[in-house]
Amino acid sequence: MHSQVVLGLLLLTTAPLPSLARQATVATSPTLTGLVVDATGVVLAGAAVEVRRVRDGEAPALVALVQADREGRFRTDGLPAGIYRVSVDLPGFARVTREVIIDGGSPTAVRLELAPATVSEEVTVFATRIAGMPEELRRMPGSLEVVDADTLASSHPFSVNEALRKISGVNVRDEEGFGLRPNIGIRGLNPTRSTKVLLLEDGVPLTYAPYGDNAAYYHPPLERIESIEVLKGSAQIAYGPSTVGGVINYVTPMPPQQTSGTMTLEGGTREFFNGYGTVGTRRGPVGLLGSYMRRMGEGARDNTHSSLHDVTGKAVVMLTPSQVLTVRGSHYVETSNITYSGLRQAEWEAAPRGNPFANDRFDGWRTGTSATHAVVLSPRAVLSTTAYASWFDRDWWRQSSNSAQRPNDAADPLCGGMENLLTTCGNEGRLRAYYTVGVEPRLRVDHALFGVRQETDLGVRLHTEHQDRRQENGDTPISRTGRLVESNVRDADAYAAFVQHRVLLGNLTVTPGLRVEHVRFARTNRLANDGAGLGGATSLTQAVPGVGVAYGAGDRYTLFGGIHRGFAPPRVEDVITNAGGVVELDPELSWNYEAGARTRLVPGLSLDATFFRMDYQNQLVPASLAGGVGAVLTNGGETLHQGLEMAGRFDAATLRSTSHNVYVRAAWTWLPVARFTGVRTSNIPGFSGVSVSGNRLPYAPAQTLTTTLGYANASGLDLMVEAQRVGEQYADDLNTVLPTPDGQRGLIPAMTLWNASVNYRLSRLPLTLFGTVKNLGDVTAIVDRSRGILPTMPRLVQVGVRVTF
Repeated sequence: MHSQVVLGLLLLTTAPLPSLARQATVATSPTLTGLVVDATGVVLAGAAVEVRRVRDGEAPALVALVQADREGRFRTDGLPAGIYRVSVDLPGFARVTREVIIDGGSPTAVRLELAPATVSEEVTVFATRIAGMPEELRRMPGSLEVVDADTLASSHPFSVNEALRKISGVNVRDEEGFGLRPNIGIRGLNPTRSTKVLLLEDGVPLTYAPYGDNAAYYHPPLERIESIEVLKGSAQIAYGPSTVGGVINYVTPMPPQQTSGTMTLEGGTREFFNGYGTVGTRRGPVGLLGSYMRRMGEGARDNTHSSLHDVTGKAVVMLTPSQVLTVRGSHYVETSNITYSGLRQAEWEAAPRGNPFANDRFDGWRTGTSATHAVVLSPRAVLSTTAYASWFDRDWWRQSSNSAQRPNDAADPLCGGMENLLTTCGNEGRLRAYYTVGVEPRLRVDHALFGVRQETDLGVRLHTEHQDRRQENGDTPISRTGRLVESNVRDADAYAAFVQHRVLLGNLTVTPGLRVEHVRFARTNRLANDGAGLGGATSLTQAVPGVGVAYGAGDRYTLFGGIHRGFAPPRVEDVITNAGGVVELDPELSWNYEAGARTRLVPGLSLDATFFRMDYQNQLVPASLAGGVGAVLTNGGETLHQGLEMAGRFDAATLRSTSHNVYVRAAWTWLPVARFTGVRTSNIPGFSGVSVSGNRLPYAPAQTLTTTLGYANASGLDLMVEAQRVGEQYADDLNTVLPTPDGQRGLIPAMTLWNASVNYRLSRLPLTLFGTVKNLGDVTAIVDRSRGILPTMPRLVQVGVRVTF
C-alpha cells in the first residue's frame, strides 16, 4: 500500500521529486536501462517510470521510481535477477507496461514506445497547456520556454519573481518582497503591474480585468503551480487580448491515479512560515485534487507583514472515452500591513529598509472558478469549451501613494505633516471590487488539402468585466471607513475570434493566423451631477494578423521565425474621463519579429536562441507623476526594442553516463536597443518641452542573466547555487542619472543576487529535507523608483521538510 501511495504522488505532479529525477541520471552499476520514445521515434523527456518485481503468488512489488531525462533515457541499479514489470506514464500518452528479465549479468536495455493517450486525456492537455505534445512543440512558430516541476521543486523559489527570472527575455521587478503583485516585463517592456503581459492559469485569463485594467494586484501562490510556460512570437495571437510581449501560462497539477498526498512545512528568518498540503484520489472516472496553503512573513521593509491563505480544488470527470469535464475552484485571502509608497532619497540614505507608514493595510479576497468541457467530435476534430468567472475585492488603506505625498492628508490642518502621521493624520481607502465572466470555445481540425496535411485552430471569446471603484478618506491613521470622494463603475465587454492554420509540408510548418478583438468600454461617475451620475462609452476594433514558420527534423533542432501584430487595449480610465468625455487614446500597436532555434546539440546539452524586434507604432507610456511614475497613460508614439535571448541546459550525467550529475542552466537577455524613436517630449512635469527621442525606455535593462550550477548524486543529495543579475536601468524618460529628492527619478544601478539550496531525500522514508538561502550576500539595492525607492529583499534563510503519503 505504501508503494502505491508513493506512485500516486508521482503521477500527481507529473514530474518526480528532485531526488527521484536525479536517480534516473546518476545511479551507479545499472541493471536496467531504457529509452522512452513516441511512435515516430522522437525521444520523450520527463516520463515517469515505475519498476515492479514479479514473483509467483505475490502482488508485484514496487522497487524503483525514476524519471526519463531530457534525452528520454532512464536507468536503475541494484536490481537482483528476476522478472520485472516496467510501466511508463507521460501526460498526453497512454500508459505502457512491459515485462523484462534481468539475469544478473550485463545491464538489460528496454525501449518503450508511447502511443497517444485516450482521446479524453489528450484533449485535457489541448485545453489547458500551450506546450502540448512533442510534435506540437516542433511545429511551434515562436519562442517557448518552460520552468518545469523538477526545477521549481529543487530550487525552492521564494516568489514567482525568482522563478520567472529563469526564463530568457523576462525582466521581473520586485516590490514588497513576497511577489504578491508581480511586475513582469518581456523584451524591454515596462514591467509595472505586468500590464503588458497576458497571464493565464490552465489557459484561463488570470487578471481581474484583462481588457479594462490589466494590472496584477493578485497573483496565484507559486506553491500551487506545477510548471510555467512562457510563449513569445506569432503563436500568441491564439490567446489575447494582449499580444505585445508574451503569454505566461501557469499549469496546475492533475489529480493522481491513486489516493496520495504531500505535506510541506518550512520556516525561516523574518518570521517566515509556509505550510502547504495536497491530497488527491481517483474513483472510477472521477479524479479529485485539493490543496491548502498558509504563508506568512515580513516583507522587504520595516512595518510590513503579509499573511496568506489559499484553497484550491479540481475535479476531472471522464464522461465518455471521448469526453472529459474539468472543474476548478480557488479561494485566496491576503492580509498585509504594507504601504504603496517608496522612499524619498533622504529617507533611503538614512534607512534603506525604513517605512514610516506603519498603519497602511491591504486586504484582498479572490474567488475563481472555471469549467472546461473537451470532446473529440471525430478522429480529426477536437472541441474544448471553457467557462470562467472570478470575483476579486481589495481594500488598500494608506497614508501615501507615492514619495511626493508626505502624507496624503498633509493639507488638513489637523494633520499638518509627517510629525502627526501616527496620531491626527487621516488616510485614504482605495476600495475596489471586480467581477469577470467569460466563455471561450476552441476547435482544432486535422485535415488534408491536395494531399497536404493541414491543421486549423479557431475559437471565439465572449468576455465581460465590471469594476466598482470607490475612495473613502478617513480621519485617523487606522480608519477603515470615511468620506466618499470617488465612486466609479468601469465596464469592458469584449468579443474576440481567432484562426490559426498550419500547413505541414514534411519538416516545414507554415502557420498564418488572424485574431480580431472588439472591445466596448463604459464608465460612470456616480457622484457627478449631485449624485445623479454621468458617464460615457466608446469602443474599438482591431485586427491582429500574424504568420510563422518552423522547420525541424526530429527533436535535435527546430528553426522558427515569424511576424505578428502586437496589440493591447487601453484601460477604461484612460479612454473615458471622470466627466464622461472620450480621450483619443489609441490601442497599443506594434509589429513584432523574431527568428530563432531550439536545439538539442548532444545528449544532455540543449540551447535555444531567439533574435527579436518589436517596432511600435504606438506604445502607451506614463503621462504624469500623480500617483508616481505610471499612474496615467498616454500615446507614446514610436518605440523600438531589439535584442537577443538565449537559454541553455547541460546535464553531465546524460552526456557522459557518470554516477555524479553536474548540471548547469542559464537564461540571458541582451537588449541593446530599447528607445523612443518617434517625435516625443517628456512626460515629467516641468519638462514637457524637452525631447526624449532617442532616449532609452525606462525599466529596460540592457542585460539580464540567471545562471544555475548544481550537483546531484544517487544518495539523494542535490546542491544548487544560482546568480540572478539585472543590468542598470533608467527610471524616467529623461534618463536622469542623479537621484531627485523624491526618489522617483535617477539611475538604478546593476545588481547581482546569489541564491543557494540543498535537498536531501532519505533513502528509506518518503521524506525530503531541504534548506535555502536567498540573497546570500545580503545585498541592499534599489529595485524600483516609480513611486519612490524600494529595496531588495534582505537575506532569507529557510529550512523545511516535504513528506509524501
